[in-house]
Amino acid sequence: MPISDCEVRDPRIRRTRQALQGALRNLMQQKSFDEISVQDITEAADVNRATFYDHYTDKFSLLDAMVAGGFHKLLAERNVMFDGTCPSAASAIILATCDYLTATHASGDCNRNSAFEPLAEAGIVAAIRRTLFKGVEDKPVPEPLTPEIIATTAAWAIYGAAKQWFYTPQHVPASEIVQPILQLVFPILATAGPTGPHDSIEAHPLTQ
Repeated sequence: MPISDCEVRDPRIRRTRQALQGALRNLMQQKSFDEISVQDITEAADVNRATFYDHYTDKFSLLDAMVAGGFHKLLAERNVMFDGTCPSAASAIILATCDYLTATHASGDCNRNSAFEPLAEAGIVAAIRRTLFKGVEDKPVPEPLTPEIIATTAAWAIYGAAKQWFYTPQHVPASEIVQPILQLVFPILATAGPTGPHDSIEAHPLTQ
């Protein structure tokens, strides 16, 4: 099974995957995702089909990696790391989700690709979940819950709230919806491990 993009250390593998993701991104500017074949992608990336399947099982897994990679890049650019106890980091993840949705729609991907949003949704949620899980995986949780359940629940809550915010007509700026979403989501994350004074979510500064 191909290793996750987040676990790749070999620069040659990184270059190949970046080429494949870049090819898919460029092709999606020209036609719908449904119309794009693996052959189209490999020709645009100048790699053979065997190499493609060394890295991805199909074009759907490539799309998932492209979306997740874009979101992780956004978090990295903002130096966001979640340790399971920091509300400001959780706020930054929420803001990044809102910004990523806005940027994706602004690029026209969703307008050109009717299938893009439901396919990309899983990639975004997986990226949020992966980030949150790193902060709760070693913390005690009440049975029968697990860190995976907590991270997954919070990830879907963040994405669902951000998506509803985005589609609300004349919605408030992203910076103004972050705190209300945090008020809903952080208690889920706080289920993992004991809470303390540093876990307060009242009026903390927003990480940009």
